[in-house]
Amino acid sequence: MMKFSVITVSDSCSNGTATDTSGPHLVSLVKEKLDATDVNYLVVPDEADVIQKLLIYQCDVLKVRAVFTTGGTGFAPRDVTPEATRAVLTKEAPQLTMAMTLTSLEKTKFAVLSRAVCGVREKTLIVNFPGSKKAVDECFHSIVNVIPHILQLMADEIPKVKETHRKIQSGEGHVHVCPHATGKGGDDRNSPYPMLEVVDALEIIMSTIATQKIPRKQISRVNIPPFRASVKDGYALKSSGDKGVKRVVGYVAAGNGIIRDYFDIDQCYKINTGAPVPDQADAVIQIEDTKLISTDNDIEKIIEVLSSPSPNLDIRSIGSDLRMGEDVFEHRYPLDAAQRSLLASIGETINVGQLRIAVISTGDELVHPYGDGAQAGSMEGKIFDSNTTMLVQLLRQFGFTEEQCLVSQIVVQDDYQSLRKQIEVLTGSVHAILCTGGVSMGDKDFVKPVLKDLGYDLKFGRVNMKPGKPFTFASKDITRFFGLPGNPVSAFVTFHLFALPALRKYLATLNQTTSNLAKCHLPKITVKLLTESYELDPRPEYARASIVSKGGELWAQITGQQISSRLKSIVEADVLLQLPARSPSKTTIVCGESVMALTLRADFISAYE
Repeated sequence: MMKFSVITVSDSCSNGTATDTSGPHLVSLVKEKLDATDVNYLVVPDEADVIQKLLIYQCDVLKVRAVFTTGGTGFAPRDVTPEATRAVLTKEAPQLTMAMTLTSLEKTKFAVLSRAVCGVREKTLIVNFPGSKKAVDECFHSIVNVIPHILQLMADEIPKVKETHRKIQSGEGHVHVCPHATGKGGDDRNSPYPMLEVVDALEIIMSTIATQKIPRKQISRVNIPPFRASVKDGYALKSSGDKGVKRVVGYVAAGNGIIRDYFDIDQCYKINTGAPVPDQADAVIQIEDTKLISTDNDIEKIIEVLSSPSPNLDIRSIGSDLRMGEDVFEHRYPLDAAQRSLLASIGETINVGQLRIAVISTGDELVHPYGDGAQAGSMEGKIFDSNTTMLVQLLRQFGFTEEQCLVSQIVVQDDYQSLRKQIEVLTGSVHAILCTGGVSMGDKDFVKPVLKDLGYDLKFGRVNMKPGKPFTFASKDITRFFGLPGNPVSAFVTFHLFALPALRKYLATLNQTTSNLAKCHLPKITVKLLTESYELDPRPEYARASIVSKGGELWAQITGQQISSRLKSIVEADVLLQLPARSPSKTTIVCGESVMALTLRADFISAYE
């Protein structure tokens, strides 16, 4: 089957502030005029590196026959589609560009503003179309008759090339050639979705979520400290009075007003840490450098200063920590404890945009875990739904608080219409759907057909990993759909690898803040295998393990049987071990070998030895 891709390049469509009309229209044209049934549809921001990587992925990995882009071909500073395209081409096709330009010039003189590029990367045709729906329609029709011929030439299909060439030259009107018509019949037992590597799947997911390019800066409206503050418990005095005997004339505690009264060089004020220094004082001498001489009713009256004070000794000057008008920090989401504390110190709060998430489990066999206890024994063939509970708790564990994240839990039967109705209701009203189950090859696995039926752009449907191979990702409007496998451990692993980093980035985008992409992902560490030996799988595996610290070295003990349905394997897991796929030269890993691990929590060390 011949595959095509349509890519809309637009910051506003990518971040959800505008609705894409040219991309879907181009998809319709490709399906109608080229008789295509397999058309990928993606939306990316105006970022040259993102566009380049996606073009290379579509051409070299997915091996689509043609990629049609729309948008980003003008003269605006962010219009970089031609540059990104030209960087990946192996051959340019300037006459295709000319054909589109000549057609457009018949409609409008502004067609000269298009910088579109056409060409070939290996065996894939790449065509840049303008960003408007009308211009896409005009330009597509100007070259559609020769596209089949181009594809046949690149595929070296000589008989079809000759026939198409004859028809074009004889003017027989619109020519449709379907190069894939002679292909072998498909086997419904084989998945139609190519197997992606984890890194490629993750890159696709993250590219669908816009990145805030201009960091929001928080400016301080106050000085910190707002007054001269004492660094220590001691005595505020005049440094010109040097050391010696001093009379204590008052006491200043934190929270008191500033004392502005005059006092002599042989007088002082007892002062607490953080208290405002009297106006006439220019030094604070710590208690340890004084000697108590006399008291009156337990109130200090006379002290002796044992060391010579210097001007500004142990005094924090106004604005020494943070000056009015100074940048506090660039917003990166989520805010950590230190950032929130700093905001509180200047009397500021952040209005948090709320990420709406729906958590769905599919399955006729599922029973609500918190219902009537009698149902456990009375409903034969049923199991308690653990996936929704696990996912909601993971969201809370990773900081998606009720303030930041509105989560709804839903159980849907294995019924096409029920699932379709539920996803249709959620689409456009939630930012993310975490759905477990229904993504494999079973008779009742309806997720992928439902997504296609509802007009989702199904980005991929399989990943080369264990557990989690059927993981599926799709998008439509503001909604990102994460199709997690139904087995609890598979859902657990794919949530951490794919859903978590994407949700962190999405939350940052909603709050118009930049996201530290490194911190969107789980931290990665190097550990040594404590288990005696472990058989490698044909797929890269993410094994659950607990961590033991031995003399400062981290050792990983795999947590028992690793089948994807065994929820107990994650109970004591501190990390996910990244194990390589089995190869002829490497079939096992043994005790003492170093492997990479993704930490699942901050307190990821279970024991110290």
